[in-house]
Amino acid sequence: MRISLASDSLDGVAPILASEIEKRGHTVILHGAVTDERADWAWCCARAAEDVASGVADQAVVCCWTGTGASIAANKVRGVRAALCLDAATATGARQWNDANVLAISLRLTSAPLLEEILDAWFAGGVSPDETDLANIAYLSEIEN
Repeated sequence: MRISLASDSLDGVAPILASEIEKRGHTVILHGAVTDERADWAWCCARAAEDVASGVADQAVVCCWTGTGASIAANKVRGVRAALCLDAATATGARQWNDANVLAISLRLTSAPLLEEILDAWFAGGVSPDETDLANIAYLSEIEN
C-alpha cells in the first residue's frame, strides 16, 4: 500500500515512523517535518489526508504532540475517517468498525514498542462484514459536510 505520512515535528517516534511503515512492506509519501514542506500540524496532516481522498495514497498516518490536532485536520478532508489511536486495541477497532483510513498518533504518548503494536494492529485490520457496522460507515458519507 501507499501510505502518506505527516508529522508536525521530529519529536518522539516521528523519526522512525517511515522506516516502521516501510518495514511492513508499504511505500511512504512524506509530508511536514519529515520533509522540507510546511510542518504546521493543520497543513501537513491535511495534505496527507488529501493524498488519501485523491487516491495518491491508500491510507495515511498523521502525527502531532497529542494526535488530536492531526486527527481534526485529517477529518476535515471529505472521505477521510481519521482515528486517534493510543493503543493496538483502538487501532483494530478503528479499522474494523469505522473503516478508518487515516491513523492519528500522539508523539508525546507513543513509545517505539507501542508504535509497533499500533502499526501491526492497524495494517492487519480490515472492515467488519456486519451489516450494522457497514450501515454506520455508509451513513458517515451521507452526513459529511
